[in-house]
Amino acid sequence: MATMEGPSQSFVDEIIVCENVHKWFGEFEALRGLDLRVKPGEVIVIIGPSGSGKSTFIRCLNRLEEHQDGRIIIDGIELSHDLRNIQVVRREVGMVFQQFNLFPHLTVLDNITLAPINVRKWSRDHAEELAMTWLHRVGIPEQAAKFPGQLSGGQQQRVAIARTLTMQPKILLFDEPTSALDPEMISEVLDVMRDLARSGYTILAVTHEMGFAREVANRVIFMDAGKIVEENTPDDFFNNPKEERTKLFLSQILQH
Repeated sequence: MATMEGPSQSFVDEIIVCENVHKWFGEFEALRGLDLRVKPGEVIVIIGPSGSGKSTFIRCLNRLEEHQDGRIIIDGIELSHDLRNIQVVRREVGMVFQQFNLFPHLTVLDNITLAPINVRKWSRDHAEELAMTWLHRVGIPEQAAKFPGQLSGGQQQRVAIARTLTMQPKILLFDEPTSALDPEMISEVLDVMRDLARSGYTILAVTHEMGFAREVANRVIFMDAGKIVEENTPDDFFNNPKEERTKLFLSQILQH
């Protein structure tokens, strides 16, 4: 019987370890010596101006981007050039993008079950059972037989989240998942993310949704120019920022 519980907890104290991580695009240094340690079940919200390296950083955590210096260890496995390690890590790390990346010619159910059947080698019955479980969890089971073009943006993003969760990852990465949505659709996606945050998932979310950060994050991280400028609990981060760069950013973003 398929279940909807959160992920099984890791036996390691820190499920994500980043030490002095650097990333270049040609001459441009996108990440400049990032250090971060995340415990299982922590919810980390990453904010910062465009071009600060936020998306590049979380894309390095499942090797969508390759870091050139430093160490990234996911659930005890170091990301290196060893393809076997990369494959293992990608099975543990699910990512939800700004764009939904759904196949337009496949139904919602087929979009969700494609990877479990082909990557996890599950039977179609098992994959569909789990997919329907997650479609119920994100609130759109009635959309299973429809095609992505028949859905709203918010519904498509919830399909993308269900697709990620059906693979049963331990870690969820969100890369500005609401930025492509109309304002009235943002709340329905954030509600799903709040539910997941309470369910024990380790979450790193790049987002501009400050209310979400205040409500569910264990830590808020502010990045600028490829560095972590400041990190703290939501209360201290928003009410008592220490760095001038953080204060300036918050004054600009919170007045809108």
